[in-house]
Amino acid sequence: MEPIVECIPNFSEGRRTEVVDALCAAVESVAGVYLLDRQLDAEHNRSVLTFAGAPEAVADAAFCAARIAVERIDLNEHSGKHPRMGAVDVIPFVPIRGVTISDCVALAQALGARLWAELRLPVYLYAEAAQRPEREHLPAIRKGQFEGIRDEIAANPERHPDFGDPAVHPRAGITAVGARKPLLAYNIYLDTTDLALAKEIAKAIRERGGGLPAVQAMGVEIPERQQVQVSCNLLDTEVTPIWRVFSEVQRRAAEHNVAVASSEVVGLVTERALLETAAFALRLEHFSEHMVLELNLAQARARK
Repeated sequence: MEPIVECIPNFSEGRRTEVVDALCAAVESVAGVYLLDRQLDAEHNRSVLTFAGAPEAVADAAFCAARIAVERIDLNEHSGKHPRMGAVDVIPFVPIRGVTISDCVALAQALGARLWAELRLPVYLYAEAAQRPEREHLPAIRKGQFEGIRDEIAANPERHPDFGDPAVHPRAGITAVGARKPLLAYNIYLDTTDLALAKEIAKAIRERGGGLPAVQAMGVEIPERQQVQVSCNLLDTEVTPIWRVFSEVQRRAAEHNVAVASSEVVGLVTERALLETAAFALRLEHFSEHMVLELNLAQARARK
């Protein structure tokens, strides 16, 4: 069975489509890598690419895209709703098939060393690849964003990167590279302009605030929609499924007479996560994947 790794790098560019086109072209230039999805968010000024393939090829594609980001993105001129610390802000490797999380940690370590050696881009290792417990979670690493890290990195040993000198790249900042389970970026829009409410709900539902396990969340203002957003990362949908996050946000918003306007998935979502949500919403009894026609047919074909 051919091993497959997924990579979902986040870049601090969501407005200049020509730059994102160049990032995508860099990924697709590597043989054996398949670009599965691209997402641009102008308000956050951020883009997310999803690609997969053989482990070493995927790591090469991530490096090629990072090189374009270093050349084309200047954080001194960047602004957006999403916290950021690097032109290529984060590069996670995710095991999909025939690959272990340890294999992905090795990929992260090798890429981190290469980013510093060839691009002079300092790197923090995070999630399963973290060398220090406090670097397992991105918000702790990203605290202060590009400007704060730039001003503190040399003087504070706790800010020193895992690869590179204790100084940010003058244009591209610093990058986090890691290995993790599949993560779901999931946003819930509230039908209000009350940013304080979105922040209150985000604080209540995120794990760090004593809320839902394996959930990160923040409140964001979306002026062009005249709405606010509870922006979430679901670190493990087997621990906390999508429907539970939606229901909790909906419940807390309703306590303030505010409705949920809509929600969105950023990037790709696992089949299992959506099926669990559908089963919950419909209150299906005795439901299983075997009852989904297309999945049943695919399994039958695989047996022949």
